[in-house]
Amino acid sequence: MMKFSSLLVLFFIFLIALAQLRVGFYSRSCPQAETIVRNLVRQRFGVDPTVTAALLRMHFHDCFVRGCDASLLIDSTNSEKTAGPNGSVREFDLIDRIKAQLEAACPSTVSCADIITLATRDSVALAGGPSYSIPMGRRDGLVSNNVDVALPGPTISVAGAVSLFTNKGMNVFDAVALLGAHTVGQGNCGLFNDRITNFRGTGRPDPSMDPALVSRLVTMAGRYALLRQTRGVVARYANNNAFFKRQFVRAMIKMGAVDVLTGRAGEIRRNCRRFS
Repeated sequence: MMKFSSLLVLFFIFLIALAQLRVGFYSRSCPQAETIVRNLVRQRFGVDPTVTAALLRMHFHDCFVRGCDASLLIDSTNSEKTAGPNGSVREFDLIDRIKAQLEAACPSTVSCADIITLATRDSVALAGGPSYSIPMGRRDGLVSNNVDVALPGPTISVAGAVSLFTNKGMNVFDAVALLGAHTVGQGNCGLFNDRITNFRGTGRPDPSMDPALVSRLVTMAGRYALLRQTRGVVARYANNNAFFKRQFVRAMIKMGAVDVLTGRAGEIRRNCRRFS
């Protein structure tokens, strides 16, 4: 009963947070905001298509620590940026370029938190993912400490990962959708399992494959095949791409509303790397 009550509280907190955000938030205060973000992300994607993976990682790492408040962007000796899990986060310069153009067009109006969210959304579409509208109105946080960073590592169990998402007001469908898209381009074991275990019905691996690679894939596929908590969800996504895209959009919108600051809370930074 206690666990159910906690989940119910988290659900209502999420609904309240989402209600405080809205699509078209900058339509009057900075009508060109989304166009500016989209154009700069498109330019960067033209140079380096892996920007999509980088921004997805940035968005995830920001939202799961103190909420979506751009606290990850702060430069200091003990900020979130200095924590081990964030050592591989990149594209801070892109956020800086977007912020500079937005400040020139609409000073002290568009938050760094909303910039991360919009840039990530636009990069997903450029990579062939779904296009979607997402509510805006986040404000930037006033705290960034590396000791607060507690993110799921590569060795976390499925149960542990799902629990982490549940604690943020999300569910197993959200967890699988977001973690599956976290590393763009990673294949599903089911797509090649026959080549490593039963090539053309022989009961043996494909002889054209590197034996060392086969051994690694067998180990990986075997390990992930035991993760029964999410196996059904993974199968549904693998068999229905349209369903995956719908769920991915829902998950991104939900993640973008995690513990957001709105109204008079927080601030609107003029420089995303420093508190104002």
